[in-house]
Amino acid sequence: MPAARHRALLPVLLAGLLATATASISLGPVALPGRQVLEAFSGGGDEVTRAIVLELRLPRTLVALLVGAMLGLAGGVLQGYLRNPLAEPSVLGASNSAALGAVGAIYFGIAERHVALLPLLAILFGLLALLLLFGLAGRSESPLALVLAGIAVSTLAGAGISLALNLSSNPFAAMEIMSWLLGSVENRSMEHVWIALPCVAMGLSMLLFDTRALDALSLGEDGARSLGVNLRRTRARLLIGLAVGVGGAVAVSGSIGFIGLIVPHLIRPFTDRSPSAVLMPSMLGGAMLLASADILVRLIPTHSELKLGVVTAFLGVPVFLVHLLRERRLW
Repeated sequence: MPAARHRALLPVLLAGLLATATASISLGPVALPGRQVLEAFSGGGDEVTRAIVLELRLPRTLVALLVGAMLGLAGGVLQGYLRNPLAEPSVLGASNSAALGAVGAIYFGIAERHVALLPLLAILFGLLALLLLFGLAGRSESPLALVLAGIAVSTLAGAGISLALNLSSNPFAAMEIMSWLLGSVENRSMEHVWIALPCVAMGLSMLLFDTRALDALSLGEDGARSLGVNLRRTRARLLIGLAVGVGGAVAVSGSIGFIGLIVPHLIRPFTDRSPSAVLMPSMLGGAMLLASADILVRLIPTHSELKLGVVTAFLGVPVFLVHLLRERRLW
């Protein structure tokens, strides 16, 4: 029975992802029946419906799926690699560093020159954080060294963001920075999709390149080394994939936390619990969860639309509490 459940997991997630994407395009302040959506995709229907479907909801849905897939997979990889159930992209400073690049683009007015400059700076700062991480961790192959170096990088990036907010003389720029830090996929265009797509595709492919190395690492560094895993090469590939993929995702969505933390925990009970078995389901589950959260922020009746990062943060709190209660029994 458990084996059958494991085999059914990916088909169920794929079906759920398709249903979520369909709902994301159909639902919103103006609900559109399936017939009108299909007519819009085929070039028919009225002009307003085509604009809603093709220019507003389709890019927003694609960005949510790309970002959710990247964050979900990143969380699964980091929890397996660091052997830490609370690991997510922010642990290594990837999210905060990319956010710092975007905040710098807003603070100095660079983002106003072209829509691609903010994402490019976010990706660049993600790569710079990677170099700093390598420098701080040195040649150590221990996950603990990476975590400690990541905390330093993340703290430094967070301090830079706080400094930009503190020194901002323009209240509108400060409001824009705060709005971006809360995370959202509202008002995204196909330009944002094309900016994020190559980065996310590269990140996903690098993280999924050799999943058996993560299984070997569950035996410890010495055990993995005895099985022929090149720890230095594996670490470099994973960190580059995280920096590029998460940097590209954060660049177009803002800071969205907890997806990388929540999804692997929700997926793991339906697998054999090996690190490699969690990865693909986490990627699909992350895309589905973020797109579902985006549908939720559109449907909740509020004066102004809720930010996506706020909703995912509320979803992440129960996961922390469950893990805390479970660990407390062992103290």
